[in-house]
Amino acid sequence: MLRQLAEGELTVLGRVSTASNVALLGHVTLPDADPVRVMYKPIRGEQPLWDFPHGTLAEREAASYLLSATYGWDLVPPTVVRDGPYGPGSVQRWIGDPLVPGAELTDVVDVFAVGAVPDGWLTVAAGEGRGGHDVLVAHEDAADLRSMAVFDAVINNSDRKGSHCARDAGGRLWGFDQAVTFHEEPKLRTVLWGWAGMPVPKLDLDRLAALGEGLAPSGRLSDELATLLPALDVVALRRRVRTLLAQGKHPEPAPGWPSIPWPAL
Repeated sequence: MLRQLAEGELTVLGRVSTASNVALLGHVTLPDADPVRVMYKPIRGEQPLWDFPHGTLAEREAASYLLSATYGWDLVPPTVVRDGPYGPGSVQRWIGDPLVPGAELTDVVDVFAVGAVPDGWLTVAAGEGRGGHDVLVAHEDAADLRSMAVFDAVINNSDRKGSHCARDAGGRLWGFDQAVTFHEEPKLRTVLWGWAGMPVPKLDLDRLAALGEGLAPSGRLSDELATLLPALDVVALRRRVRTLLAQGKHPEPAPGWPSIPWPAL
């Protein structure tokens, strides 16, 4: 899959009009493989951000995939940084298709009327609907989604909206748009606060321990991340992993920074 994403012929099919940065739907083809549908985000289409260096989002997406795939989270679709019709950018396997029956994605974060949050869901925020009525934002209380909350704390995800995580037709959980991540300053902003302050499950503690070892300054992972992230971002990543292991708990919202992205969904 990674070889096809990196080396296949990239053809653009259209643009995702709701994305804040240029996001292009396309496919990559190799002579010996079926086409793979992808999301291509050229660096030249990034909108400048006040708190992230311009032109670095593609590499942050790839770094998120690297950690997810290497340490067992397996939440981020295969992602590479490569050249394309509109210059270098991230190319990520496209998950789901609302136009194909049986390939739709299922929400794991949603808005409910007060008193209507289903069993097995955790309420994280209250708000007001378009008609002025009270609503609640809630997410599934599921083990894989809980692992995503740990993963987001590791990568310092500043934009875990409800639409940035969903289940495919087979029930597998995926996370999308991990572009504003890995900053040297704490920037965790997410809708997955249902486990805040609770102990991190052992499976994720084991992943964190393995990641901590892999992040040794002389290790291969550090060398790979050095090609994708600023040096201070890698230093901060090591610090976050050590803190999560030492505390053994899911982070809680911190003062001085919005805890939930806007829009939340």
